[in-house]
Amino acid sequence: MLKPALLLAALMAAGLAHAADPFTEAMQQAYAPYRNAMFKLNSGDQEQARQAVTKAQQSWAGVVAQFGTKPPVPYDQDAAFANSLAEVGNIYAKVAAEVEANQLPQAHTILKQVSRAMADIRQRSNVVTFTDHINAYHVQMEKVLIEGPKLLQAADGKLQLMAQVGALDYLAQRLLSQAPASYLQNPEFKALQAALTQSVVDLKVALLQPGEPDLKAVLGSVKTSYSKLFAKFG
Repeated sequence: MLKPALLLAALMAAGLAHAADPFTEAMQQAYAPYRNAMFKLNSGDQEQARQAVTKAQQSWAGVVAQFGTKPPVPYDQDAAFANSLAEVGNIYAKVAAEVEANQLPQAHTILKQVSRAMADIRQRSNVVTFTDHINAYHVQMEKVLIEGPKLLQAADGKLQLMAQVGALDYLAQRLLSQAPASYLQNPEFKALQAALTQSVVDLKVALLQPGEPDLKAVLGSVKTSYSKLFAKFG
């Protein structure tokens, strides 16, 4: 996952490609079992986590088998392509080892590196997918969730946090403006995206209220609405 400023610059740069080549499509298909593995690792059930990680590994192995030695345009100019594909496989192997040791939280943390590695592959070839917009939102959301309560302890904490929430609001709007046409025609996506946007609006409203805001519920809503959208369309 890129740093927010760098990823925003990448997403807004002119002339970027969108998912239209066979490798990008295959990588996006492999992302679905990755997302499922992320959730199963949070379930606390070792066997479910093992099965989900195995499926994600197998899906990625299929991508490597098909494209590892013959990357299509525009990835054919990337000298690090094969090494990056192998890196993702190595990450999955580390995750699987942690699952076997029943260290599910550690496995979950390591698995996040898969998303970052995939994003790096796309970035080097100037390919942007909806997943990159989801990733950008997630990075900023985590910053708000983690740093928000700490910022409120400062004298101008509400103003500082509002600035961070403003960036989150912008990224939430991009999840709508940059969504694929098929998503925009999907009632479930529209409902989940609207709920995500509303959670950010509710957070802004809470910060505008006089006095010390109680953000526990609204921050929880921000996280939950993102998780639901990510699980189906991330």
